Amino acid sequence: MNTEESFFNRKKQQHGVQLNNVQKKAVLHTRGPLLLLASPGSGKTTTTIMRIGYLIEEVGVEPSRIKAVTFSRASAADMKERFARFFPEHTTTSVDFSTIHSLAFQVVRDYFYKQKVSYHLIEGSLDGGPNKKLLLRKIYKAMNDEIITEEQLEELTTYISFIKNKLLPRNEWKNIDCDIPFVEAIFEEYEKIKNTDPSNLLLDYDDMLTIANDAFNKDKLILQKYQKRYDYVLTDESQDTSLVQHEIIEKLAKPHHNLFVVADDDQSIYSWRGAEPTYLLDFKKIYPNAIILKMEQNYRSSKDIVDVANRFIKRNKNRYNKNMFTENQSHRPIEITQFEDYRNQAKYLVQEIHLVENKKDVAVLYRNNSSSIMLINELDRNQIPFYIKDSDNRFFSHWVVKDILNFMRMTFTDKRVDIFQQIYTKCGFYLSREQLFELTKKKPAESIFDRLLQNKGLKDYQVKQIQACQKTLQEMQGAKPLKAIKLIRNQLSYDKTLKDMSKKLGFNTDYIFSVLQTLEEIADSLDTMEQFAERLNHLEDLMKVSKFNKNKDAITLSTFHSSKGLEFKKVYMIDLIEGVIPSHDEINKYKDGERDLMEEAVRLFYVGMTRAEQELELLTYKKQNGKEVAQSRFVANVKNIISPPEKVQPSEPKTKLKAEKAIVPYNPDAIRKTEDIQEGMTIKHRVFGQGTVVSIAGEKIEIQFQKVRKSLLLETCLEMGLLEPANEVSVN
Repeated sequence: MNTEESFFNRKKQQHGVQLNNVQKKAVLHTRGPLLLLASPGSGKTTTTIMRIGYLIEEVGVEPSRIKAVTFSRASAADMKERFARFFPEHTTTSVDFSTIHSLAFQVVRDYFYKQKVSYHLIEGSLDGGPNKKLLLRKIYKAMNDEIITEEQLEELTTYISFIKNKLLPRNEWKNIDCDIPFVEAIFEEYEKIKNTDPSNLLLDYDDMLTIANDAFNKDKLILQKYQKRYDYVLTDESQDTSLVQHEIIEKLAKPHHNLFVVADDDQSIYSWRGAEPTYLLDFKKIYPNAIILKMEQNYRSSKDIVDVANRFIKRNKNRYNKNMFTENQSHRPIEITQFEDYRNQAKYLVQEIHLVENKKDVAVLYRNNSSSIMLINELDRNQIPFYIKDSDNRFFSHWVVKDILNFMRMTFTDKRVDIFQQIYTKCGFYLSREQLFELTKKKPAESIFDRLLQNKGLKDYQVKQIQACQKTLQEMQGAKPLKAIKLIRNQLSYDKTLKDMSKKLGFNTDYIFSVLQTLEEIADSLDTMEQFAERLNHLEDLMKVSKFNKNKDAITLSTFHSSKGLEFKKVYMIDLIEGVIPSHDEINKYKDGERDLMEEAVRLFYVGMTRAEQELELLTYKKQNGKEVAQSRFVANVKNIISPPEKVQPSEPKTKLKAEKAIVPYNPDAIRKTEDIQEGMTIKHRVFGQGTVVSIAGEKIEIQFQKVRKSLLLETCLEMGLLEPANEVSVN
């Protein structure tokens, strides 16, 4: 037996690791550049670790002479842990696993030490020093005379990061789409402040990359120091690597070109933050003698999912020609569910997840974080635990949410100027600064509206609008929160104000109205506005603490982007409509002949599909916020792949199309009214089986089942027809 086979057999016996022919070729390629194109679930991490081990054990490379660069800290930790498990005898002289930012930080530290320049990192700093976000907020306020929103701050930081990662010169900044007013001037001021003191620079994470690249360009001794440190360089998830990151790696590996690049051009989904997928397509131009291998066998998913996903990704033209396949058996055809209204989506998911025994096997994926809010509301009401992969609490701090709460506060007291100042611009009063200032000087014990009406300079339309607002707020007093929100939207003309603001300031109208719709869903079934405010606080807290459910029996909620690298037995992809995926921007650019954004949206959808091991369900609907919406063209594409319009091929998997499916099948025996259920009554629950009603208190019903006692939401049980009378003996 030769040395190569001896190595593979040894690892198979020790750890059960068995590689296919392509994986073995990747492991055995030890000289020169190699691009390994790894389809989802193809075992790329195992292959990479095995190659590192082969270099050490069979080629005789010193572990510390191998540099493995990953995309994230989690990936670096995962590779390090797996290497220690496969090759425990080498952990004391471990391979140098790190992120690209960690490598860049080392270079910057050496470079500035040599130049006797001190610096301060302004991201994630907890020492009370300069902070990137605070600095950008201050500059924005100075230039626009208003406070930046969280959405605008994210757009601004993405714009800055994109330019730095793309290494764009000043004259090209204007070509980058960004709706932030005076964005170029803000960026310039930001850089100016950071470099005010040349002996004590302020740096953000992206500066680490650009300065490390500059150091390699300008200081040959530092470059040689790092080049001489490593004989082999490996990079993982290289489809997510930006131009400046590629340049750093390219320089690092230049003397020997022993560069092992693992990537999948079909999973490149980060171009918006500077990723360069074209680098992979041009790999042979950069390294003419490079070997390109394709790992196309998927070990993760069932044949039903792999076959459809493989054909779906071929919508794209700008890609390597790959054919993902699997030897796994079929399990269940991909399901497509369409609802009349998007509000049915969350209720349906809760109903389905109730039936799952192991919740950790389930993931719900969506494009935008806002999709999670209505879902967590339903999950919490039905006591289903969840873990949010990338929780985003910005919904609860959104200015629309604050507006609604402030309008509600005005029904409790219409004397507080501080609350009124937050919302008066949304009331159509068109007050001048002088009129607002006069308000603060009048008697604080009087109603704000009475104080306003004392102003002699008011126009007739202002008087009429002030009186109408006062009357509506009085009508809202004591109202249920859902009715209050509808009054704010209609009688206070808040909807019209939002449309006007969106047109003027470029806000995303669809998103703003989805925030209002979500607030109405949360308000529904609540009796008081105090309960509504408490519910929002509760949901916000719930999102924060959900991270502690990571390793518990809880379902996972994640964006498509953050789901990459994860896998689950059952995956739901939700909100699959035109305007979300693909987005309106992607659709419009595609109409103009630009394919890049649409192709990335296809890749994003593909990433979501390939997270599923056994079951995949796509959810769409016909109406949202009272408006007709179209199902995503990607859902239509999947339908056509599974069941071609002309004829269904016998060899093709068939989908279970659940279009127009009701939330639950009608159960004629179900208990539908509160008065038809009593304490001590024996009932049968559709999920948990037979039990005895222990108590009914408020909105909760407590039931003792055979093995467990459950406290359930009574309204949900009645609405979904989950309970019916049982004639058997009670369970005690």
